Amino acid sequence: MSVRKLKPITPGQRFRVVNNFEEITTNKPEKSLTVGISKSGGRNQTGKMTMRYTGGGHKKKYRIIDFKRNKHDVEATVKTVEYDPNRTAFIALLEYADGEKRYIIAPNGIKVDQKVIAGESVEPNIGNAMKLKNIPLGTVISCVEMKPGQGAILARSAGSSAQLTSRDGKYAIIKLPSGEARMILVECYAMIGSVSNSDHQLTVSGKAGRSRWLGRRPRTRPVVMNPVDHPMGGGEGRSSGGHPRSRNGMPAKGYKTRKKNKGSNRYIVSKRK
Repeated sequence: MSVRKLKPITPGQRFRVVNNFEEITTNKPEKSLTVGISKSGGRNQTGKMTMRYTGGGHKKKYRIIDFKRNKHDVEATVKTVEYDPNRTAFIALLEYADGEKRYIIAPNGIKVDQKVIAGESVEPNIGNAMKLKNIPLGTVISCVEMKPGQGAILARSAGSSAQLTSRDGKYAIIKLPSGEARMILVECYAMIGSVSNSDHQLTVSGKAGRSRWLGRRPRTRPVVMNPVDHPMGGGEGRSSGGHPRSRNGMPAKGYKTRKKNKGSNRYIVSKRK
């Protein structure tokens, strides 16, 4: 996993840092596991814009990912490691012993022709999926369920991982990427290893056009808006804009927005940093 800096032969390449994509083995997805995906341009069913700064982007297809890993005790072979335009992590194509094919989030270090399996009594090897009650303490995990059978919810993006620190009765204590320690039922599944493409955060796009390819339109800074458009708008010249807050008046930069009586607060052992 590495990145490389391009020679500054054009203004767009001067600061660009690209991913080497060394782990990628093919550029053609499995056709049976892809579906068309339509774009809304940030507009709802009546045509009204409800999400700003969204629109355009290169045409892409959605890859159907197996987040549940519910094909238990059937060994699968890794056929390819592929790029997915819908997420930051790479994906791996598995072919099971009975011929079925599925995509999973590729863990760091997975190789083609490697064998992976999901089940209760399997080895804690990279790419295998197990229940939290059977994973050795201290293991680095990813793609963690929050409810049994729900499918992976936590630690799914590029380079992220959680750590199983302890178990207490029917709960396992997991340290999440944010630093939060949280209780999760031991019946939930998790994948062994961290998520692939850990150098994703080191890449630099180099030019605004690359954001347009990803479907991001230019964003207007609040301080240059009028008072009718944003709480930080208005003023003569380059005024500071007052206290940083969102368009609907919610304070930003340090203001906690989590509800104090949220039901899942009782599962948090220690808050994030």
